Amino acid sequence: MTVEVIAIGGYEEVGKNMTAVKVNDEVIIFDMGIHLDRINIHEDTDIDRMHSLDLIERGVIPDDTLMKDVDGKVKGIIFTHGHLDHIGAVAKLAHRYDAPLIGTPFTTALIENTIKGERKFKVHNPIKSLNPGSKIQLSKNITLEFVQSTHSIPQAVIAVLHTSEGIIVYALDFKFDNHQKISPPPDYNRLKELGRKGVLCLIVETTNAQNYDQVKTYSERVPRVILEDLMKGPMEEDKGMIITTFSSHVERIQAIADIAAKGNREILFLGRSMERYCGLAEKMGLLHLPKNANIYGHPKSVNKALAKADDHPEKYLLVTTGHQGEPDALLPRIAGGRTPYNIKKGDNVIISAPIIPNPTNAANRHILETRLITKGARIYSNAHVSGHAGREDHREFLRMLKPKHIIPAHGELSMLTAYGELAEEEGYRIGKDVHILRNAQAQVFNGE
Repeated sequence: MTVEVIAIGGYEEVGKNMTAVKVNDEVIIFDMGIHLDRINIHEDTDIDRMHSLDLIERGVIPDDTLMKDVDGKVKGIIFTHGHLDHIGAVAKLAHRYDAPLIGTPFTTALIENTIKGERKFKVHNPIKSLNPGSKIQLSKNITLEFVQSTHSIPQAVIAVLHTSEGIIVYALDFKFDNHQKISPPPDYNRLKELGRKGVLCLIVETTNAQNYDQVKTYSERVPRVILEDLMKGPMEEDKGMIITTFSSHVERIQAIADIAAKGNREILFLGRSMERYCGLAEKMGLLHLPKNANIYGHPKSVNKALAKADDHPEKYLLVTTGHQGEPDALLPRIAGGRTPYNIKKGDNVIISAPIIPNPTNAANRHILETRLITKGARIYSNAHVSGHAGREDHREFLRMLKPKHIIPAHGELSMLTAYGELAEEEGYRIGKDVHILRNAQAQVFNGE
């Protein structure tokens, strides 16, 4: 009678997340993500026409070929939220398993859109939506529970497996935010209840584990205040104005829209991923845009809107993709003079996103900002807070759950070990009850 945690992807890199949990002869898979850095693009990723084996070889998606040697029946494929490093490979890998795809309604809607765009494989897995706070029976001995959480995308959850061998908690990704407009606060009481019941294993993200300055992650109400201060002056000026942020960060988009609604500018949300995430969130009633806002995703529609805004830039607020400086995203194309919209001296650009730590991103962002400054733009950068738990948030999380075993995930080796060191401060020991895995490795323990 054993539980086996199999590290498929995300244990040597940030992204490409995929983990399998085998409980006796039944298997549950968590996430099927892509490694965004390997394709040098972020939310506008398009891998629809590429073959899974090519993507595996390039390190873009998890190498799940090891699952051929796992002797067990897959009972469900679970997704905690809709970011591409968690759902981006679903259309390339899910068809190999005779199991349902399960996520919250917003997550499953994003998965359905991903599958519809797939050009190489036919994916016929049933898709099931499960609301935060709800449970679903996956088999006679395994029940899945979604615990309400918060992150930088709506309807993110902490997944809990109730098994005959014990409780397994999968927490990729989360933060403790009590002040979001769209998402309720995390269900702390339920997490504490799980801790009292006894958690066999916690599989947990490590994004901020080695960020010793990120003691506690601030709430989204902080960038709301920052954005209100930053936007007030430029909104009243007779100049062009652009904001760039994560298109999947619907909470941040809502804040920008609410602030801009107080002004006289028409708000243009521009870019393919803006249409993908914000259009869907608005349709599902998660995002509430003012009457003076429009979303354009198709290149022709985007260019037409940009041409209109270029004639009277003082009448428009552009909210665009391209905060990392990705060469083919919209803001870098604007900065490079490859669109009908021209940056003019005194225009204001607010970057509501950090540089995702990677040499390529840093270089692209430097090029972007240099081009904007050369054209005379004023730049306000990093109006942002993290979507991931800080070190003290993780400490609090461990104290709530009191897991018997911990498996750090979603990070490079330095991040996994940094989390292990944090856990050691709470009485755990690396190699004893904190297990550092690499991709294609597994940890087996008894469910006693």
